[in-house]
Amino acid sequence: MKSAPATLAFVESPVQLLNLLEWAHTTTMDLTVVVLSPLDPMSRGQLRRMAELARGEGITVRWEEARGGVAAPFHTIGGLTPLLRRARRIVIGDPFSRYVQLLLTLTGARDLTVVDDGTATMEFIAQLAAKEPLVRWHRRGRRGPRDLLFAPMSSGARRRLTPSGRRAVEIFSSMPVDGGPPGLTVTRNEFAWTRARFGPPRITRTSDLVGTSLVETGVVDQDRYITAVGALARAHNATRYFAHRRESTEKLHRLHAETGVEIVRPDLPLELIARRGPIGRTVVSFPSTVVHTLPLALAGTDVRVAVCDIDPLWLTETASPRAQGFLAGVTGTARDVQRLTPMGPTAAGGV
Repeated sequence: MKSAPATLAFVESPVQLLNLLEWAHTTTMDLTVVVLSPLDPMSRGQLRRMAELARGEGITVRWEEARGGVAAPFHTIGGLTPLLRRARRIVIGDPFSRYVQLLLTLTGARDLTVVDDGTATMEFIAQLAAKEPLVRWHRRGRRGPRDLLFAPMSSGARRRLTPSGRRAVEIFSSMPVDGGPPGLTVTRNEFAWTRARFGPPRITRTSDLVGTSLVETGVVDQDRYITAVGALARAHNATRYFAHRRESTEKLHRLHAETGVEIVRPDLPLELIARRGPIGRTVVSFPSTVVHTLPLALAGTDVRVAVCDIDPLWLTETASPRAQGFLAGVTGTARDVQRLTPMGPTAAGGV
């Protein structure tokens, strides 16, 4: 019987796997990565590519169809339980994931590491320090029956992710993560692996736009978003729009029809796409993870990263009350980026 790995990692998105590779680049240990595969095709495709890169680095990758039917979670958890109980370190990418929270109840590992899942890391640290329930920032305050059902598991996960005399917790992040609980170890992700493996990129004369899933998560109104994208494309001579993996096909078709930008569906996280090139001389984004990560991945190049704030008028009526403050914090804490004032719907007199 093959012995359990010293370190067992769980990832559910391409960005989590990228940041796990960055973390593994800083350390040497017996590592097995378990991909808890999502259902959407874009995420699966990028994860397949990232898994190939991980195997190329000598890392064992175990692909689990963790959501492929009613029986899939039971099969996955049953197969992973022996590894969970023997692993000395657990690495996770999404502490808000109920799947991950459940797996954490099955491990006695004394060392836990959380690798970046983008801007959600900022909210996770704040909630951990305040001993609040682990709830994603874009969700509204009211808790439904499922939230109440999983509340004990979420509370248990928060306790396990809080440093104590028996447990060491590390955050590996490129995001600003000040104010964590006492004893938390924060390790800066400088994207050293990405810069060592790719680039430098060829830089084009035009600009590129970075898409966001704020419409899909119910935070930003779709009409206002499309108008803003068109205004940014005209103002910055942007010809390409790198779609977020969760953006809907219908919205992207409309974006192309109304703004004229070329829609690009990346097959890898944008940090790797940009580093490989070609990439625009200016990369324009709304508040998102990339305003923190791209300056690191593109360090040493002449590419400029710019961020356009979200106008409060763009928010939907159902957006979380925390949305505006959180998005402003994402922009305000970004380093080495150019700040742009909101464009489009407000300047055009609304939609």
